[in-house]
Amino acid sequence: MSDWTIRESDPRDPRIVKILNAHLDLMRSQSPLESVHALDVDGLCDPSITFLCAWRGEDAIGCGAFKRLDATHGELKSMHGMQAGRGSGIARRCVAHVETIAVGSGLAHISLETGSQKGLDPTRTLCASLGWGRCGPFEGYKDDRGSLFMTKSLLSAES
Repeated sequence: MSDWTIRESDPRDPRIVKILNAHLDLMRSQSPLESVHALDVDGLCDPSITFLCAWRGEDAIGCGAFKRLDATHGELKSMHGMQAGRGSGIARRCVAHVETIAVGSGLAHISLETGSQKGLDPTRTLCASLGWGRCGPFEGYKDDRGSLFMTKSLLSAES
């Protein structure tokens, strides 16, 4: 699909809020409440976060972000593609774009927390296909049955 682009965006944009609300609803339907670590709009406005949106013309069709945890470590946050765009490569390109920006920001590795439930298999499969591997909890997360942690080195691979 060549008629869409990914760019830094404001998560407060009403077109994006719709995606973020869908993401939060999905995470809450898939995971135990104590295991839902998805950020809301205010959380995504934190200065440590770079927020990206996939756009088809003026329509927001997907999003993703990374949070700088320290000088060398970042966290992938709030990846979501709207149903209408699924299967078109949006998620793969969003993750790759986040990785590219993270490398450009000097990060050496990037991690994520996602749900361990079957409904989130596509997220884990996508990340594994892009070179992410399982790891333990990081940055204050606790090990719990509702969460799964993954990480990727950005040093040796071109994202």
